[in-house]
Amino acid sequence: MKKILSILVLSLLIFSCNNKGGKKDQNQKVTIDTTTVRKHLYTLASDEMQGRKAGTEGIEKAAKYIEGEFKKIGLKTYADLDSYRQTFTFKTRRSEDSITSSNIIGVLEGKSKKDEMVIVSAHYDHLGMKKEGEGDLIFNGANDDASGVTGVLALAKYFAERGDNERTIVFIAFTAEEMGLVGSRHFGKDIDASKFIAGINLEMMGKEPATGPKTAWLTGFDRSDFGKIIQKNLEGTGYKLYPDPYPKFNLFFRSDNASLARLGVPSHTFSTTQIDKDPDYHQLSDEAETLDIDIITETIKAVAKGTESIIMGVDTPTRVVIEETKQ
Repeated sequence: MKKILSILVLSLLIFSCNNKGGKKDQNQKVTIDTTTVRKHLYTLASDEMQGRKAGTEGIEKAAKYIEGEFKKIGLKTYADLDSYRQTFTFKTRRSEDSITSSNIIGVLEGKSKKDEMVIVSAHYDHLGMKKEGEGDLIFNGANDDASGVTGVLALAKYFAERGDNERTIVFIAFTAEEMGLVGSRHFGKDIDASKFIAGINLEMMGKEPATGPKTAWLTGFDRSDFGKIIQKNLEGTGYKLYPDPYPKFNLFFRSDNASLARLGVPSHTFSTTQIDKDPDYHQLSDEAETLDIDIITETIKAVAKGTESIIMGVDTPTRVVIEETKQ
């Protein structure tokens, strides 16, 4: 009898060890919490980051923070990169000076469909600092787009802890969006777009939209059935997704989703902000204190639930066709 008990105990220990680091036990519910959201938001939008302008010391601090979080989560590096950084040099239209900056990319490999990829992205750069003046000189960019990067980090942790994504998820913090989608354009120029099933871009998620509590809106809603898939997945949750209410602003082409959409990828941007009435947009007043942590948290949860069937390989959104050649 003692021998049998010893064998049983040993078997249980082996089973326990084999399950460490694997898929979460069904009784261990994976959550996205306000504490984590607050930490990321306030760190990325702090004065220490100096407005996160591409090519500055401030954005380098933000890059290191994001890299550190990717490492804690256990994400792999992308393609043939030897780190989380995709570093490149570019020039802007306004200056002849060269700028060196990096996209920060982490990969959560899929199970049965690991060669099919879904991008979860946001831009981590902003406007930097005013060159002269008194008082507050830092464009902290809390809503634009520390809120979106917060979403990327929270979703990376969430899906890594679940450990059941069938498709590979590529988490990207793009640089130099404010300079003309430079980071996402650089990423897109050498990829095989056919392998990218969808792009989930997060932008300005910290304020209640005109559509009311527990709602968000999506750019380019009619350009693929991506939005309809999200709406279907959100049924019964109390959260609703609406088409972009600001067609005159052409927002589908003004965030990093556009760089992938031009390649045919059904890539769209989630947002909650009333951009036509937001007094803090591109202003010194875009501080973390002006945002609602609960709204950001609930929106991230909705994105996780809404995109779940795409990440799990159940749904595949239709490809985007871009008629416009110049935007």
